[in-house]
Amino acid sequence: MNKDFLTLLDLSSDEIEKLIERAAELKSGKDSSSCPLIGKSIGLLFDKTSTRTRISFQTGIYQLGAQSIYINKNELQLGRGESIEDTAKVLSRYLHGIVIRTYTHSSIEKLAANAEIPIVNGLTDLHHPCQALADMLTIKEKKGKLKDIRIAYIGDGNNVANSLLEAALLTGVDLVIACPKGYEPDKKIYDKVVAGGAKVQIVSDPAEAAKNADVLYTDVWISMGQEQEIEKRRNIFKKYQINKKLLSLAKPDAIVMHCLPAHRGEEITADVIDSEQSVVIDQAENRLHTQKALLEMLIK
Repeated sequence: MNKDFLTLLDLSSDEIEKLIERAAELKSGKDSSSCPLIGKSIGLLFDKTSTRTRISFQTGIYQLGAQSIYINKNELQLGRGESIEDTAKVLSRYLHGIVIRTYTHSSIEKLAANAEIPIVNGLTDLHHPCQALADMLTIKEKKGKLKDIRIAYIGDGNNVANSLLEAALLTGVDLVIACPKGYEPDKKIYDKVVAGGAKVQIVSDPAEAAKNADVLYTDVWISMGQEQEIEKRRNIFKKYQINKKLLSLAKPDAIVMHCLPAHRGEEITADVIDSEQSVVIDQAENRLHTQKALLEMLIK
């Protein structure tokens, strides 16, 4: 497979199916004594604060037998003006892979273009592919399949929505995104997955999206770097909240997902995220298992 994992489309449909199967095996405890990456060193280069991405990768790397090296950009010469190109070439001589969590997607593309080791996208403003892997494992666990499962994503057409679009193309899930006009997912990504045959649609009415859904999914209205738009976004997105009324439109056995952190009372109400239909903690745990399976595939 491609040595890098910058977007979900760096995987084929077969590869994502095998990865999810392997993640389920790892979660079950199979091969718990195996350390396939023993002696390897993997860098975690983070420009953004993190809970799930950082801790799940650090834990998973340790469980695979490798060591993680946490790298703050401001503690590198990169923070003093050294180029991404030179940084990539030097780190390639020390490490066996890099997980990067940053802002602009072009930065991770530039890093990958100049590195001789696998680069994993831990998050950019355009894509969140590791989250989508965990989402697919969670849905498979709860629903027994992925194909034709109806996911209603309610809210901002952000990096999570973009990666879910690509997941729809690769896995056969049926994705409906409800968002305000002007806040749709990336058009190039949408057009690409539609051309590829994905069952996706974008609507403005959250009730239309939620009707008969197997999964209700949301994310924060204000992502990192958008803090200056707090009041504007709260006003625009106020009807895009997952609450009991919206949940009642979904199937009776629908599950509720959120990539976390959640702002209770904004994009989702406390009674829904804390309900028995919520699987957000399982979803967060599954970051660990899918990322371990991913690193097994990438790091040689």
